[in-house]
Amino acid sequence: MSGAPSPDGARTLDDAAVVAIADELAEADRTRTPVPLLTARHEGMTVADAYAVQRTWRERGEARGRRVVGHKIGLTSKAMQAATGITEPDYGVIFDDMVLESGSVVEHAAYSNVRVEVELAFVLASPLEGPGITVTDVLRATDRVVPALEILDARVEMPGRTIVDTISDNAAMGAMVVGGRPVRVDDVDLRWVSALLYRNETIEETGVAAGVLGHPAAGVAWLANKLAAHGDSLAAGETVLAGSFTRPTWVHPGDTVHADYHAGAGSLGAVTCRFV
Repeated sequence: MSGAPSPDGARTLDDAAVVAIADELAEADRTRTPVPLLTARHEGMTVADAYAVQRTWRERGEARGRRVVGHKIGLTSKAMQAATGITEPDYGVIFDDMVLESGSVVEHAAYSNVRVEVELAFVLASPLEGPGITVTDVLRATDRVVPALEILDARVEMPGRTIVDTISDNAAMGAMVVGGRPVRVDDVDLRWVSALLYRNETIEETGVAAGVLGHPAAGVAWLANKLAAHGDSLAAGETVLAGSFTRPTWVHPGDTVHADYHAGAGSLGAVTCRFV
């Protein structure tokens, strides 16, 4: 066995098994064919193993020229935890080719089990290095907050997924669509940012950003402290998807998705994309 003790439990998989799983997920990404549950095939696989797989998968991407521009946080709201049956947050990385502009036409077949979520993205002006990061620290470090949609992409089959499967799968990160009106953290009470999510002109979901751990910046603080436990940190210029405050909405080829954001009496604009 290999791997030092971690805050996510002991490693149970050796390095060869971790590399094999990371390569399997990379192939699933290439072929758009989800793989069977990892936890059903690797008895005793832990969260520490899952983050080791994710790190290896990330390194494979970076070796091919992909550049990490941020992180996503998942499973931070009661809505998402209820939808997945998973009760603790997780995180993944955002590569440069995952960032899309509002109005983009998105190839549905480029992803598997495609769903969208409503989020806020924090763009950092200065680094955040845990442990001990608080919401106040996050707000001080943030340059701007931007409305965003996350496109979920499941490279591991969905029925019976655990947090170990999800973390290994880069927290199901597919892409993000950014737009609307960026705001400074002092401009609005971020807890009260609300959104209406439309699919083909029908409202499918509504939510308020306080659904993310009481304050969307709390998710970013959680991430900075979790990364510290893994020997990592958030850099200036990174974008952090702070977690969904709606349940995931399934989308299909031909669907148009539109999210309208408000805070108090003011609009934060909208984010739109179309799937083909």
